[in-house]
Amino acid sequence: MNPGEAERLWRELVREIPDFPTAGVGFKDITPVLGHPGAFAACADGLAERFADAGVETVAAAEARGFIFGIPVAERLGAGFAAVRKPGKLPAATVGVEYALEYGTDQLEMHVDSFAPGARVLIVDDVLATGGTARATCDLVERAGGQVVGCAFFVELAFLGGRRHLEGLRVESLLTYT
Repeated sequence: MNPGEAERLWRELVREIPDFPTAGVGFKDITPVLGHPGAFAACADGLAERFADAGVETVAAAEARGFIFGIPVAERLGAGFAAVRKPGKLPAATVGVEYALEYGTDQLEMHVDSFAPGARVLIVDDVLATGGTARATCDLVERAGGQVVGCAFFVELAFLGGRRHLEGLRVESLLTYT
């Protein structure tokens, strides 16, 4: 499927759910894309193609939806996969980061041996919204000794300004909503 056909299909499949999870929010539901084998494969292909020239050694992605996109992108790039999870979910030694939310804080962890020191790491997630999780994942990778080569997202909600938290990094999105 060529990129133009893929984008048309994705835009047809992504549905907006009004007033979810709260009144006034128009939620972008990507699950129809996940349920369509051709659309999902084109998504993984498109994300991987954007970074085919970046020398990616490891793809890092935060649970749970990031895993859905990150693992096939890693496979297509011939790279390893680093699971980024909430505290207490990983069985071996971890490195962690705390980050600010609109109201409070949250934490992410990754195994300390997820990749070799200096590894070239691509961050992958389903949606770039406010940028907090993506920035925290970048910080976590750097804290673990990796080099972030960029961030790849299926959907970007540009009106929420998440890119501002990723300044200086290569950021690629397949679909952007303004």
